[in-house]
Amino acid sequence: MTDTIDRAAAPASDYVQRGLDHLWVHTQQYNDLAQDDGFVVIDGGDGIYLEAMDGKRYIDAMSGLWVVAVGHGREELANVAAEQMTKLSFANPFAYATPPAIDLASKLADLTPSTLNKFYFVNSGSEAVETAVRMAKQYHYNRGDTKRYKVISRIGSYHGTTLGALSLNASSAMNRAPFEPLLPGVVHVPNSNGFGALKNDATELDDMFWARYTEEIIKFEKPETIAALIAEPISTSNGSHVPSREYWEHLRKVTEEHGILLIHDEVINGFGRTGKWFASEHFGIEPDLLTMAKQISSGYAPIAAVGASDKVAEAFVGEKKDAFVGGSTWGANPVSCAVALANLEILERERLPENSAATGEYLGEQLEGLKSRHKIVAETRGIGLMRAVDLKRDPATGEEFEDADELPKRMTHQLLDAGILSRAGASIQVAPPLTINREEVDSLVEGLSQAIGGVEAELGIT
Repeated sequence: MTDTIDRAAAPASDYVQRGLDHLWVHTQQYNDLAQDDGFVVIDGGDGIYLEAMDGKRYIDAMSGLWVVAVGHGREELANVAAEQMTKLSFANPFAYATPPAIDLASKLADLTPSTLNKFYFVNSGSEAVETAVRMAKQYHYNRGDTKRYKVISRIGSYHGTTLGALSLNASSAMNRAPFEPLLPGVVHVPNSNGFGALKNDATELDDMFWARYTEEIIKFEKPETIAALIAEPISTSNGSHVPSREYWEHLRKVTEEHGILLIHDEVINGFGRTGKWFASEHFGIEPDLLTMAKQISSGYAPIAAVGASDKVAEAFVGEKKDAFVGGSTWGANPVSCAVALANLEILERERLPENSAATGEYLGEQLEGLKSRHKIVAETRGIGLMRAVDLKRDPATGEEFEDADELPKRMTHQLLDAGILSRAGASIQVAPPLTINREEVDSLVEGLSQAIGGVEAELGIT
């Protein structure tokens, strides 16, 4: 049996070694982690900053994983969790309700589009997506429409890693091959900016072309066999391209005409990340189902949810057989619900969605300035505090980096040296906590500039 570890006395190197020996770090290759400085152990956080066990301080340029809206180290949320644990830490969600779950559901009804009034709590974004798809299929089944089993999903999108969610994925960053065959009935269509050699910037097509293309695919697949269309309003996995309002209005019209449920996946978009409470608001769209997670609790407790429209919820009212099939042991956990509710109150009280819009615009301007400072910065884009910086070897000719350039490895190390934590490669995600101010934005952008300059120097691009 391992003795209790005194974290204050244990050296960082001890944690690194035991981490390599025993901890399976998600998505990472062991050989990369085992390299010098490849295994970073985070031990503390404050505001937009994280601190590693070796004492180095970093700007959390990705809010963990688009998660930490209210910043790190919020004692208020820790106190809420402790108080709720002392009073009630768990109740059987298959049989009982708790005040925190009811309070959180009521709050979400106030914040989400007006037609969404019922909320089903789960634990993660992947589980929320799985639940929404199952809910869509059973909605049609309960109404006697038993042939609707297909789900439309967009190329470039990411919806999670449970088997059903993985089946919906069509992100180049996710290798689906080891798990095939996947869920039958998933039909992939192009995203709003096209795909592959048919991207809009190469073909002069626009998002309305792809909206009409999606409509034709729906007709080809036979609408009476399609249960739902799932998509992020703005897809970070697809480069944070912001579609036109007309794009989403057209897809909403098509889904309504054919009785197909529209699922907006706002696991990343939601709770102020784009400058509004939900990205659906940018387009005037009220989906039938809305998935949410991440910023709902700012990562202080695991929780996610599916918001259902009145139309969808009514299909589950009736006899015992009409009740929604399945559940989650940890769904509607009172501690998680209490923490999430307190987190939403901070977002509201400190007007953090509004700060995301205003400071996000300033961030966008500063990121755009990197194009005049660095030869490899090809494009910057995004909305609110959900931004991306695209890099190319030669933006003028469109020449991409080659595998031999080892750009992800080089950029990761340069960002770490510059005191920045983010996902690195030919695209750098820039999505700091919603608490960030202009002075901190300046520090973040200077760190990015240092890292980009370091890569240019290593590759001899001057």
